[in-house]
Amino acid sequence: MKTGLVLLQAAAQGGGMSMIIMLLLMIIIFYFFMIRPQRKRQKEIEEFRNSLQVGSEVVTASGVYGKVKNLNEGEPYISIEIDKDVVIKVDRNYVYAKGNQPMQQQ
Repeated sequence: MKTGLVLLQAAAQGGGMSMIIMLLLMIIIFYFFMIRPQRKRQKEIEEFRNSLQVGSEVVTASGVYGKVKNLNEGEPYISIEIDKDVVIKVDRNYVYAKGNQPMQQQ
């Protein structure tokens, strides 16, 4: 009778270990297919924003194309010229891509 109970306990412990392994495997897969590419994309966008210069062509999150007119150092916005003598202020965080490249879907 005791051997049957010992076998049952061993099987239950082995099942728990396989569940832990499956959970860890799912977390690793989730990291490599979801979190890592998103962090990489955010890093590229941040590097692009830091490399902006006056005259750079940009696209905003709302799809407005224009050229950087003024970087307004120390301010949370930049000035973008969208047409001759038409300048708008846009939050730096909403400038995503170079104007000659289409935005990638996320």
